[in-house]
Amino acid sequence: MSTNNPSDVDFFLSQMQGVKPIKVEEKVVLAPTHQDKTSIETRRKAATAELAKDKNFLSGEYIEPLDPLSVIEFKRDGVQHGVYRSLRMGKYQIDARLDLHNMTVEQARTAVFQFIKDCMTNDIRCALITHGKGEGRDQPAQLKSCVAHWLPQLDEVMAFHSAQKRHGWVGATYVLLRKSDKKKLENWELHNKR
Repeated sequence: MSTNNPSDVDFFLSQMQGVKPIKVEEKVVLAPTHQDKTSIETRRKAATAELAKDKNFLSGEYIEPLDPLSVIEFKRDGVQHGVYRSLRMGKYQIDARLDLHNMTVEQARTAVFQFIKDCMTNDIRCALITHGKGEGRDQPAQLKSCVAHWLPQLDEVMAFHSAQKRHGWVGATYVLLRKSDKKKLENWELHNKR
C-alpha cells in the first residue's frame, strides 16, 4: 500500500520531467462518414437476413387445413401400442405445457420449435400443446393444422394425439418425446442391476 508521502510525489514528478507521450500510429483506417446509402442498406438487409435464419426447419409453406373437430394423431415406428394407448388416454403426467392461443402462425412455429427443444433439454417425456379448435374463424383450425403438420418433422417427437376432454379435447394435443440419452442410461441402470 502506498502512503503518498510528499517526498514520494516530488520524486515521481522529478523522474517524469521531460517525458513526452509516445505517438501511436492508427492501425485501423476509418471509412469516410459520407458512405453510399445503398451500400449501408444492402449490408443492413444482409445482416437482418442472417439473423432471421435460425435452426427452425419447421415448414412455413402451405398446410392442408383440418376440420376444427378432427382428432389429430401420429405414432412413429417402434412406439409400443400400450405406450401410445396410455398417451391417447391421457394417463401420462404432463410435465410441460405450451399455449398457442392468440399467436400468429409464425409465432406459433417458433414457439413449438423452441418448446420441444426446451422439453428435451429438461428431460420431459410428455407435454401438452394447446392450440385451440379455431371454430368461428375465417380460417378454422389454422394453428391445429400447423401443429399436426410440424410435430412429425421433429425427430424428438415419438407420438402425439388429441387430448382428453379434461385437457382440452381436440383443441389440445398430447406430445410424447423420446428419452434423452441421460434418461436411457438411468433406465438401463435401474433395470439391469444384479
